[in-house]
Amino acid sequence: MFRSGLRITTCTQRVLYNAGYYQSNLPQSFIKSFAINTRYFTSSQPMRSSAIYGSTPITGKDSNVLNQIPEELLLYTHHPKPVRHEILESNAPLKTKDLENLDVKVGLHREPVTWSDKLAFKIVKLLRVPSDWFFKKKYVHRAVMLETVAAVPGMVGGTIRHLRSLRKLQHDGGWIDHLLHEAENERMHLMTWMRISKPKMWERGLITIVQGVFYNAFFALYLLSPKTAHRVVGYLEEEAIVSYTSFLKEIENGHIENTKNIPDLAIDYWHLDKDTATLKDLVLAVRADEATHRDTNHHFADRIILGNEDLRDDIKRIFDKSESKKVKKIAGLSQDASEKWKWNH
Repeated sequence: MFRSGLRITTCTQRVLYNAGYYQSNLPQSFIKSFAINTRYFTSSQPMRSSAIYGSTPITGKDSNVLNQIPEELLLYTHHPKPVRHEILESNAPLKTKDLENLDVKVGLHREPVTWSDKLAFKIVKLLRVPSDWFFKKKYVHRAVMLETVAAVPGMVGGTIRHLRSLRKLQHDGGWIDHLLHEAENERMHLMTWMRISKPKMWERGLITIVQGVFYNAFFALYLLSPKTAHRVVGYLEEEAIVSYTSFLKEIENGHIENTKNIPDLAIDYWHLDKDTATLKDLVLAVRADEATHRDTNHHFADRIILGNEDLRDDIKRIFDKSESKKVKKIAGLSQDASEKWKWNH
């Protein structure tokens, strides 16, 4: 009904399709019980799939069809890029040893200093309690829920800063690109874990609820206090690293099979060796990403406190220092970031 010819005729079908549910994974009884009779299109006839895939000319007189997408837009594809420079700059596929050598700083923790820091830290610790109780050692399923939440902040922050840039008619200072890249990276995490875990219907429903609640809550928090919002993300990423480190220990101790059944999506995205890639390699790669997001969001929170949110000078300085060598920091981190942080190892 949904994929085959994109025949989306009712509000019900549109809602389910947008939420990621398709005919192939929804029982008929569920669709019927959820049915809404209101037609999505003004015409009583279903949308013709030939409007998208066929060669029939579209005159614009028929309200029953979609306007054709210009070929230059239809053919444009964006290939997601990883956030770690070690992966981006790697010429050979990465093996387990390469991923283990990534600088993650597993025990790194930013001590809460201000009241907003302490509030952010308590929020994250509070969120950890139901997660630990519900998932226990089901680390793949925990990862799905974790990435559902983790993919939200970058998009929220990017959206709000985009709108602020439009309102104030000024440059955003280089934040939007970083935040959207973070959201894309977390989405790739989610897509990978979903291919491995194959969540059931009730898990998909829970994901939808959690996403809806967290998105609106984080949106409100970002409007009220961006520095607190970024600090929350920084602490969330610290907890993510703890979870993925525990995941690794379970694999190394033999409690979770170190399978080689890794999705092609993950092998391509993290430039893994397709012949040797294992679940451990995947966890190492994802954990390294989370470390980057941890550092970036703590840094962003600090910059807001310092009143210096323009990243362009820092980026220029990094590239000026790196004319004859590769840039060693990415994601907007300034060279003196660590000097402005209070760390507890």
